[in-house]
Amino acid sequence: MPKRSKKHTEALKKVDRTVQYDPKDALELTVSSSYVKFDETVDVAVKLGVDPRHADQMVRGTVVLPNGLGKEVKVLVFAKGEKEKEALDAGADFIVDDEMIDKIKNGWFGFDKAIATPDMMGTVGKLGRVLGPRGLMPNAKTGTVTFELDKAINELKAGKIEFRVEKAGIVHVPVGKVSFGAEKLTENVIAFLDRLTALKPASSKGAYMKSISVSSTMGPGIKIDPALIK
Repeated sequence: MPKRSKKHTEALKKVDRTVQYDPKDALELTVSSSYVKFDETVDVAVKLGVDPRHADQMVRGTVVLPNGLGKEVKVLVFAKGEKEKEALDAGADFIVDDEMIDKIKNGWFGFDKAIATPDMMGTVGKLGRVLGPRGLMPNAKTGTVTFELDKAINELKAGKIEFRVEKAGIVHVPVGKVSFGAEKLTENVIAFLDRLTALKPASSKGAYMKSISVSSTMGPGIKIDPALIK
């Protein structure tokens, strides 16, 4: 087992692993426990009482975090004609052309999100094998296949995140940076948990949110009391 640094040990002492905290208290601990020199990302992990093997219990969705993610989001758009101009006016970083398609096929991924108008899905399909495994395929269910490019681009730039439950029943998402401070991080976490609550499958029985924890990149996991999430 690797030896822990003195600062890491001190951070662990601040957290009572037997306690489930109020969201704001948990985020205050997350911020105060940060001991590294870089601006850590803060993540939330939620264990759900669902079985993702059943289609009617597959939880997936999107949410626009009120305070964003603290990073610039590079958006690539599949569009043509007037929609190409609309995308550029809305702040798209890249518009796909033949040269761009070849670059992507050859391993270029200088973007974070991809959006496509419905009439461009034939072109998108040609890149499915490289976009799909990286979670970059435009999808109507997450609002990234749409003619409303202005709205879609602005939401992604503002901090819209996609999430889906993993095989083990866990949903894991980033919710900002330590530098945001506890208040803004709490707002982001509550927005995500509220959205997750709204997506509870009708077929899910018993406790829906079994456990919730927050942590910074190098910090300890801190439990949030699921009973406090309405």
